[in-house]
Amino acid sequence: MKGVERKSRVEQFSPQYYGICALGGMISAGSTHFASTPLDCLKVHMHVNPVKYNGFGSGLSTLYREQGPFSLWRGWSGKLCGYGLQGGAKYGFYEYFKNTYSDVLGDSNKSFIYFISSISAQVIADMALCPFEAVKVRVQTQPSFAKGMLDGFPKFYATEGFTG
Repeated sequence: MKGVERKSRVEQFSPQYYGICALGGMISAGSTHFASTPLDCLKVHMHVNPVKYNGFGSGLSTLYREQGPFSLWRGWSGKLCGYGLQGGAKYGFYEYFKNTYSDVLGDSNKSFIYFISSISAQVIADMALCPFEAVKVRVQTQPSFAKGMLDGFPKFYATEGFTG
């Protein structure tokens, strides 16, 4: 359109920039972990009962036969939401810390700045993931515990409390 000027770029290290980084992390981490839910469900069952679920093929077959096809997707909401939050926090906070530490330490040692930015972001990201992962494992290993996140979080909080 003539006479209409559009801002097509987001300024680096602006709130919009951090938001886009976080959104990218949420989409990439949430979707890939969601897609791997059947494998994760089998892995959790193999840890809980290694005698019964002693291999990949036989484990999937046993899980499918005994608990039905939907059992392979138990915990999907925890993986989608939890790893989505983890990815968003990891990508967004990494960029934030990279900028902050560069301002404080200067650009003398970029590798060190990237390293401590990554560590700082990962700590926050993992704290965001932990409650979702805890409920997901309960949903996967104790079918009577809850159907998913919506009914699992209140039950988990009631039994484990905030520190659980």
